[in-house]
Amino acid sequence: MIAKHVPMRSLAKSDFAELVEYITDEQDKAERLGQIAATNCEAATMQAVIGEVLATQRQNTRAAGDKTFHLLVSFRPGERPTPETLKAIEERICAGLGYGEHQRVSAVHHDTDNLHLHIAINKIHPERHTMHEPFQSYRTLAELCATLERDYGLEKDNHQSRRSVAEGRAADMECHAGVESLVGWVRRECLEEMRGAQSWTELHQVMKENGLELRERGNGLVVEAADGTRVKASTIARELSKPGLEARLGPFQVPPERQAPPKIRRQYDKAPIRLRVNTVELYARYKAEQQNLTAARADALTKARRRKDRAVEDAKRANRLRRATIKVVDSKGISKKVLYSQASTALRDRLAEIHKEYAKEREKLYQGFQRRAWADWLKQEALQGDAEALTALRAREAAQGLKGNTVAGRGEAKPGHAHVQDNITKKGTIIFRAGQSAVRDDGDKLQVSREATREGVQAALRLAMERYGNQITVNGTPEFKARAIRAAVDSQLPITFADPALELRRQQLLNKEQAHERAARAERGRTDRRSLGSAGSSAAADDNLARTGAEIGRGRSDGRGGAGMDAPAHAPRKPNVGRIGRVPPPQSQHRLRGMSELGVVRIASGSEVLLPRDVPRHVEQQGAQPDHALRRGVFGSGRLKPAQLAAADKYIAEREGKRLKGVDIPKHTLYNEGASVISFAGVRNVEGQPLALLKRGDADAVMVLPIDQATARRLSRVAVGDPITVTPRGSIQTSKGRSR
Repeated sequence: MIAKHVPMRSLAKSDFAELVEYITDEQDKAERLGQIAATNCEAATMQAVIGEVLATQRQNTRAAGDKTFHLLVSFRPGERPTPETLKAIEERICAGLGYGEHQRVSAVHHDTDNLHLHIAINKIHPERHTMHEPFQSYRTLAELCATLERDYGLEKDNHQSRRSVAEGRAADMECHAGVESLVGWVRRECLEEMRGAQSWTELHQVMKENGLELRERGNGLVVEAADGTRVKASTIARELSKPGLEARLGPFQVPPERQAPPKIRRQYDKAPIRLRVNTVELYARYKAEQQNLTAARADALTKARRRKDRAVEDAKRANRLRRATIKVVDSKGISKKVLYSQASTALRDRLAEIHKEYAKEREKLYQGFQRRAWADWLKQEALQGDAEALTALRAREAAQGLKGNTVAGRGEAKPGHAHVQDNITKKGTIIFRAGQSAVRDDGDKLQVSREATREGVQAALRLAMERYGNQITVNGTPEFKARAIRAAVDSQLPITFADPALELRRQQLLNKEQAHERAARAERGRTDRRSLGSAGSSAAADDNLARTGAEIGRGRSDGRGGAGMDAPAHAPRKPNVGRIGRVPPPQSQHRLRGMSELGVVRIASGSEVLLPRDVPRHVEQQGAQPDHALRRGVFGSGRLKPAQLAAADKYIAEREGKRLKGVDIPKHTLYNEGASVISFAGVRNVEGQPLALLKRGDADAVMVLPIDQATARRLSRVAVGDPITVTPRGSIQTSKGRSR
């Protein structure tokens, strides 16, 4: 576990509200945001909490430093502390720093390979209104982390810093940006040559050959590269400090000015760190895009500004035409003033709408043309489906693979459906959505994120079979292995476990399940035979009922016996009476009975209709008519109630009205497409009537389907974006069952 203070480089950019908005933003990812907690705050909502903290910070008018403390707590890959443990760790760390009574907001993030906790702390005490700044917080955090690792059984990290601040920043640059630092490049390329120099002239010659320059700065020496990057000489190696070099080579001497320029063998150019794969072409693409980024952004901004200017001019032209029309209208006094006022208000609203749209477009362009580090660019390309970029991410030294409860496989992969991709980490781990959980894929193994629920384990096994074959290897705790066995049996997946013990247990459970199913089918068969025997069938024909039960249930007779069985020639022929109530007696067939005799006319057997050849050619309707003419149309059977349709129309009208006013809302329509598989977009409640929101693929339009309360409760357990099926009758089927 590592705890680190993340300082704000510019005091003017420090903002508690922006920090809280960042750590509580889902960023359209299902596997990013975990539990959120606000401590020592009276407000109930997050916006109110932010307002309360800002009001507390304004009470202190003397403090000139940053009033917000951003703390980051990160855990080892594979570690998943419980929510109770995370809360206890947060409380103990904040109390150890002296912020036990201070207001703070914490959020757990799962979108990287390391589970981490962000804590935004108000440095201003809520009662005394004094600012607390912990002295050398890194020392306190190191001691707290060592204690918490021991108390909660976490994997130990090295908390004794053996690096200077500059070395730590260089290491962070290589780890997170994927680019060689000047310190690392000098140590790998020419440090031994610098150590072997026997004079200042020889040392300067070595520096020149490597595109470097050694010169005095303040009381020490710095090494500067050709691109202007500088680092203290003592940061590269202690013996390269000014006192160390002067003790070995004498007083410092500047390089002679009239010396012939040496041949440069190599120089530092911030190249990517060496990976296990060749990234020359990828890095060339990256450099080309970065060089053209500024020009492309300027061109896009110019086009957006021109569109905004044309929209403003069109609005003003329309307003001038409207005012000219008002001028010639035959009205006087207050009426004309009202018309002019309405015209001015409409112009102001239109101009405000134009400027708001332009601001959104500018922000989108700045984000799209933002300069990215090498590792960030690889991640962006991998998210867009670039396989080479994904391979480069997985070839980094930082990518150590998934640990803990994992699933792997080997064999012939089987085709499967495309899973919804949620995110890709800088280590090349793909995160797929799997219902309420998520599955991580590092190319070799799979891991169920957060809690290993049954749905998550089933999704991991299915994905492992599709990607890695049908022979599965399960690693982890005994509880996770037991869940994997149960998930494989419940899903009836055609897989085998590489561990003989796990495979034996799976076979035992599978045989047990099959035996239960066979027993249940036999019991249902005995129940059906008893019900059929009570309908007038011969008790001596029990053996034949199993073969002819379907024909008896339909009331059919093949002329070979009362029940369609093979009967002896001397056996009397019995009429096929069938089950009681299935067919009316002869004297009651085809006659109209009064409502007092029977409330609803229903004949359970097959409908009797006229064939097309029996209909005379001179009638208007040539089609045969069904025999349900006396049946009353009961509203609600396969239809929508008027209240449901009214609620759907009202919601669609409200959303379309906002969309026409310029609000960024997709088009809403009533669902009327028959059976299809689409994605779930949420549930809304209008006037007590639940409405399901559906989307098809990447289309922007949203379809509204009225549903009942039972279906709404079922859909509350379905994640947004999960696929669902709508039948021709309008019922919804999900992976968790069916709702009508």
